Amino acid sequence: MDNQVHNSIVSFIWGIADDCLRDIYVRGKYRDVILPMTVIRRLDAMLEGTKQSVLDMKKTLDAAGITNQWPALCNAAGQAFCNASPFRLRDLTSRAKKQTLKTDFEAYLDGFSPNVQEILEKFKFRNQIDTMTDADILGAVIEKFISPTINLSPEPVYKDDTKEEIRLPALDNHGMGTVFEELIRKFNEENNEEAGEHWTPRDVVELMADLVFAPIADQIMDATYSCYDGACGTGGMLTVAQERLMTLAEQTGKQVSIHLFGQEINPETYAIAKADMLLKGDGDQAEHIGFGSTLSNDQNATRQFDFMLSNPPYGKSWKTDAEKMGGKKDILDTRFNVYLENGEQLVMIPRTSDGQLLFLLNNVAKMKKDTSLGSRIAEVHNGSSLFTGDAGSGESNARRYLIESDLVEAIIALPENMFYNTGIGTYIWVLSNKKEERRKGKIQLIDATTMKSPLRKNMGKKNCEFSEEIRTEILRIFMEMEESEVSRIFNNEEFGYWAITVERPLRLRVFLERHIPDSVFKNADERADYERAIDRLPKDTPLDNWEAFAKATKLKAALLKKVRPYITEKDRSAQPVEGEPDTDLRDTEIVPFTYDGGIEAFMKNEVLPYAPDAWVDDKKTQIGYEISFTKYFYKPVELRSLKDILSDLKTLEKETDGMMAEIIGGLEG
Repeated sequence: MDNQVHNSIVSFIWGIADDCLRDIYVRGKYRDVILPMTVIRRLDAMLEGTKQSVLDMKKTLDAAGITNQWPALCNAAGQAFCNASPFRLRDLTSRAKKQTLKTDFEAYLDGFSPNVQEILEKFKFRNQIDTMTDADILGAVIEKFISPTINLSPEPVYKDDTKEEIRLPALDNHGMGTVFEELIRKFNEENNEEAGEHWTPRDVVELMADLVFAPIADQIMDATYSCYDGACGTGGMLTVAQERLMTLAEQTGKQVSIHLFGQEINPETYAIAKADMLLKGDGDQAEHIGFGSTLSNDQNATRQFDFMLSNPPYGKSWKTDAEKMGGKKDILDTRFNVYLENGEQLVMIPRTSDGQLLFLLNNVAKMKKDTSLGSRIAEVHNGSSLFTGDAGSGESNARRYLIESDLVEAIIALPENMFYNTGIGTYIWVLSNKKEERRKGKIQLIDATTMKSPLRKNMGKKNCEFSEEIRTEILRIFMEMEESEVSRIFNNEEFGYWAITVERPLRLRVFLERHIPDSVFKNADERADYERAIDRLPKDTPLDNWEAFAKATKLKAALLKKVRPYITEKDRSAQPVEGEPDTDLRDTEIVPFTYDGGIEAFMKNEVLPYAPDAWVDDKKTQIGYEISFTKYFYKPVELRSLKDILSDLKTLEKETDGMMAEIIGGLEG
């Protein structure tokens, strides 16, 4: 199908909304009718040729008393779906009464197989029937979709019975998928507030597919591969991945097939993804699209995949998921909790306000370990995944696990305003568990923030895109591991650090004359014991040494603990209290893994010269990881020289010379 035919079909279907739905639906709701009706008409067209066979089979099955009829009926239809009602869509146009039309149309919909029923249910399409019936537009909408002006059938329409000249070309599965994707894109443009939640721009998806497949293009074998997206939206990433792998296989002369798997939590976008698979003829693939939350209801828990692409929600609460999983503190899911080689448990649960890293960990848990290719992942995140969370936090622990497991190949910073519903900076993470030798122990950072082509017309927040030339250049930088102003390569250790707690000793001076409230003592006898002990103190008892003072009183430790806050005051000239830190002087220092000599050398060089009594509380030492593009790609603004500034000031003086005199003269006049 050439672009002209494809565009004419899209324009015609798009026009149905304006012709039939205007004044009945607000513009943002046109999709509620048009998308499911497009699906219904395509399925109807695919079933027309075998309609009688299905009806004959149903009659036979009914006579035999067989209840589970769908497998046999779908087989008779020659598709992964069927319609067992006595109607075709075109049969309904002869209904004169709108109530009869409604009844028969509902019977027609009820005749679809369960996989189509689920799509209609998630579209909530039956909710629209009453609206269209009441407005008397249901018949008009059906007539438009079976119009002889367009062909949504996989069979061509001929000019006459001789079938020698084609009037309308056949619409194959790929072409139908393209039409459907274009309709989705146009509706997303009309409703930009939610577009970015479910639809990743094609140019970004193309780059992600390049990053996943290009490095292993020469390793593709005659085999079956799998691709997964745990936040699949309308399924666009899976579609592009399928196209890319098949193209590579064709170029290298390999015979491959690919199984697509996805999961989506939004009902409508789930329906679109599943419908898209059916429209392309991928009936089995449609069954691989799961509905529900990937985090709390993972429907692919036992599967592993060769390739994974995803754009999970970022900055979005996953509190509901956390509650379903037993509460954040009690989540034991092995996707998000691992044990290190030393037996230490690493909890990677982030704050409930943002669960994007959980989707990446979900993908990592599904990586294949026993194949030559292993698994490759490309996933879009915002900057939060790079640096949010202190050492020991769930976010930092997730980065620690990914980096110490040597899974991260590269992270690419994208330009701002690349997505429809957000202008913030985004990043593509590229992961592999079978790194090529030159990448082992290293991470490549690519700053592509200035590599963009402006759009002629903004699409929501999106005002720029990756042209094919830009994508090619980014891929080249990645493939060649080129080091330049926009590409740097670091050892994994570069991103790790110790967060150490530096303590200083507590130093107390004793003031015996200070009053102690009666409430401090449990009774009068205890106060008397304390006062006698103070009276008997040797005159040389030091008051700047709590340890010596306490020993000289011969009082029990419990009593001394109660009175100490009332008779002491911090004094830096006093002697240290053994084993007790001064919490006011406590400090946290960040020691990079790359610091020569580690923590000990850091203390010697950076701390002890200024605080000789300081020490590190080893029990509180935490390991953290963060990745800062600003740190590695920051370009300081060059300050103007003093000579240039003075020159400009002199020029301004000359330009304003005499201006004050004119103003004063004007006032006097």
